[in-house]
Amino acid sequence: MIEAGNISKSFGDHQVLKDISIKFERGKTNLIIGASGSGKTVLMKCLVGLVKPDTGTIEYDGRPFSEMSRDKIKEIRREIGMLFQGSALFDSMTVEENVMFPLSMFTKLTLEEKLERADFCLKRVNLENANQLLPAELSGGMKKRVAIARAISMNPKYLFCDEPNSGLDPATSNVIDNLIREITQEFETTTVVNTHDMNSVMEIGDKIFFIHEGKLWWEGSKAEILKSNIKELNDFVFASELAKRYKP
Repeated sequence: MIEAGNISKSFGDHQVLKDISIKFERGKTNLIIGASGSGKTVLMKCLVGLVKPDTGTIEYDGRPFSEMSRDKIKEIRREIGMLFQGSALFDSMTVEENVMFPLSMFTKLTLEEKLERADFCLKRVNLENANQLLPAELSGGMKKRVAIARAISMNPKYLFCDEPNSGLDPATSNVIDNLIREITQEFETTTVVNTHDMNSVMEIGDKIFFIHEGKLWWEGSKAEILKSNIKELNDFVFASELAKRYKP
């Protein structure tokens, strides 16, 4: 479980996050939704320690992440897998080398052990024969799957995904969504996903959090989101033609 209490963050005179308290449960896909500029990406960066909040606390299974020393923070970061919006693969590295990168940085595994782990992770995302390919030889969906393989290479307790379906077609997006859900359930991770894709919300959202103008405006299930009488949430949810199909 990850729990944030009263998180606020400003950049200059602009307050991006406004007293957000939020809890993400283990073994569930916790989806953060909101319009561009609502603050969801800054919130995720605060949660993983890339941005320091001005006020508030962050705990990982009761451990006070926001108050830890740099060395203690590094220990928790070894338990975190991160899927970035643009996949963020190293162009000069093969698929196999990309997946092994966190293992080389954070573990003392032998080369043979790292290769074995990379093979396992690539098979888990259905890329058994892609080890020696370069990112330039991959489709957008394949790059995302390699990024997922890298994110789970350390067998993380916590998985963060920032707009995992950005730039993908609907069919490929479904593949990525299903992988995220399966991995969350299989490894009992605490998974946090930033998304604006309502199809993802309706397909894999166990718990949904709506951020609006830097505040936690609403939280609930995918069934409850369709029955909301909150104007700001409804404006966001039913802005797309896809979401309108689900409207009761």
